[in-house]
Amino acid sequence: MKKISLLLLLGSVATVSFAQDIDKILNAKEVERIERTLSSDAMEGRATFSPGIDKAAAFIADEFKKAGLQTWNNSGTFLQKIPNMISGKPSSISVTIDGAPFDAKNVMVLSGKSAVKINENSGLEKVTIPKGANLNMELRKYTTGTKSYLVVLDTSFAATFSRMQSAGGRPSMQSDRTTVIVLTATDPQKFSVEASFAELSLQNVLGVLPGKSLKNEYVIFSGHYDHLGIRGGKDKDGNPVKDSIYNGANDDAAGTTAVIMLAKYFKALNNNERTLVFCAFTGEEVGGYGASYFSKQFKPEDVKAMFNIEMIGTESKWGTNSAYITGYERTDMGKLLQGNLDGTGFTFYPDPYPTQQLFFRSDNATLARLGVPAHTISTSKMDSEPNYHKVSDEIGTLDMDNMARIIKAIALSSKGIVSGKETPSRVDVSDLKR
Repeated sequence: MKKISLLLLLGSVATVSFAQDIDKILNAKEVERIERTLSSDAMEGRATFSPGIDKAAAFIADEFKKAGLQTWNNSGTFLQKIPNMISGKPSSISVTIDGAPFDAKNVMVLSGKSAVKINENSGLEKVTIPKGANLNMELRKYTTGTKSYLVVLDTSFAATFSRMQSAGGRPSMQSDRTTVIVLTATDPQKFSVEASFAELSLQNVLGVLPGKSLKNEYVIFSGHYDHLGIRGGKDKDGNPVKDSIYNGANDDAAGTTAVIMLAKYFKALNNNERTLVFCAFTGEEVGGYGASYFSKQFKPEDVKAMFNIEMIGTESKWGTNSAYITGYERTDMGKLLQGNLDGTGFTFYPDPYPTQQLFFRSDNATLARLGVPAHTISTSKMDSEPNYHKVSDEIGTLDMDNMARIIKAIALSSKGIVSGKETPSRVDVSDLKR
């Protein structure tokens, strides 16, 4: 009996000691260290295809290495390259219409090819968008999918088209689709377009903690590390002008910080039965390319849950110690998580902004559409978030203590799923209506 009592005492001491060690990992000071680095001016707003985002990727990879994670498929690198990306804006373009040179300022070429050479015999379907049409709605028909078009745009849309031209098209994965949009008052009968596009490099940052008994069952913790970059130009010395850097402290350096913290936590705990994959996604702000490519590396049925974390730096509408889960009603994952938080004072709520379709607007969506219980956890007040997609989204607007509590809540709430004792129900893909 004395031996049993001694063992129980030693076990209790070890548990308390370990809990204290975990508190050393999941704390506001460490949250601030990571968040401050990711949202610093040195990262230049982490825009895709920029030196700043490469710096951020290197920092995240180093944090995963220090945490003791393994690389994806034992590749030897924490960087997952996304192949076959094409720039959205051509590096060169020449156009003739009805035998005469045509000003390229009045042409947009959206293509999945690095080199385009087409004419009226290339199989593009010609369509016209007339004056008074809903331009965004009409263009959406002809710039998605796999079919190629020649879109003749009425000159009444000149101002909008000029802004579109300046911004350029979104980057894309390589494909056979090419859509040419022409702003003209005539009806082109013959045309010739030659354009070239740069091949681009994007990369996710992945770290893996292999499971003990359920190695082929995956639980994913993710956030996107890209943001909007520099949008105010640079001075004569090449430095960003004041207040031109969109630091993206909440969107989504906060979520990426949480992923790094959770990686450290679960590595220290070292008792996960399922394999845990920690992902910092790229390209969320320009089309979700990182999550889309990553999702193709799995059989959907092998992914048992995805915790996507986005904008947890500010209080939710219910105050501190709370967050919401997008698509809460689509699986029982939220109920499972809340069940593991009894007595903590923390509450996960259903998404209070259903009209904004947040379930489909973040990196959980690709896997969710394949049936995976993949949800986004957030606190952002989407009806009144003052710094969303603004230059003012800086670390000084965030609550480090509350962020730490949210990260702890995610860690504690996920224990049943991580251990393999709980498995959320799947998303009903037949009911995925936007």
